[in-house]
Amino acid sequence: MLDPLLIVELGVLGLGTGFLAGLLGIGGGMLLVPFLTYILGHQHVAPGLAVKMAIATSMATIMFTSVSSVRAHHQRGAVRWDIVRRLAPGIVLGGLVASLGVFALLKGAFLAIFFGLFVSFSAFQMFLDKKPAPSRQMPGTGGQLVAGGLIGFLSGLVGAGGGFVSVPFMTWCNVAIHNAVATSAALGFPIALANVVGYAVGGQSVADLPPASLGYIWLPALAVIATCSVLTAPLGARAAHQLPVKQLKRVFASLLLMLAAYMLWKGLSAF
Repeated sequence: MLDPLLIVELGVLGLGTGFLAGLLGIGGGMLLVPFLTYILGHQHVAPGLAVKMAIATSMATIMFTSVSSVRAHHQRGAVRWDIVRRLAPGIVLGGLVASLGVFALLKGAFLAIFFGLFVSFSAFQMFLDKKPAPSRQMPGTGGQLVAGGLIGFLSGLVGAGGGFVSVPFMTWCNVAIHNAVATSAALGFPIALANVVGYAVGGQSVADLPPASLGYIWLPALAVIATCSVLTAPLGARAAHQLPVKQLKRVFASLLLMLAAYMLWKGLSAF
């Protein structure tokens, strides 16, 4: 049984990340990983393993969040399903390579540092908000297959839904921001599914996992966070069409920089 206070903490985390997943198309992983790393550490999980389990559990919640938020976006006709169909195959392949192979080989400390650096880069990109060249368009099928592979691979290493790469990539190719956010939400499911399979299989033989774990995935946290996040993801998706997303992204980027600093500290202190 989970401690009641821990259930409340996980529930609040789920409500917040679900809303942000719908609002910004980011899947919530960038918020979940640092907080879950902290929570797992207090459950006496070794630091390196805590980072890996936080990444895997975060990715597992995205399967539920993405379905909830994409329904709201789809009802508004904002999802570019043509882009989803072309990016998804590469995303699945890239995710499986990351979660089945590379993830198990890397130390948790390295993953924490990589997470911190990559999230810092993503936050700065949000601040800059550069405008693409007017003539730029989405690449052809082959180009989108490669782009999808990179998105799936990076997502598997940091436990995020891919929106931190796919949204900037689509807006760089002159896809309207609301369409990019909605399409990113739809891409969250194949990203999460491919990586979760890898985390579950790759973590089967790992020692010292806490009770009720499926490979690297901590099932109690998944249950609480997923239940709460599906409640607020549609609210975030509706808000994305009404609120000043540009200003909100800058506020969110500030929060990301603080969380990235925490993960960098966790990674460096483990060496």
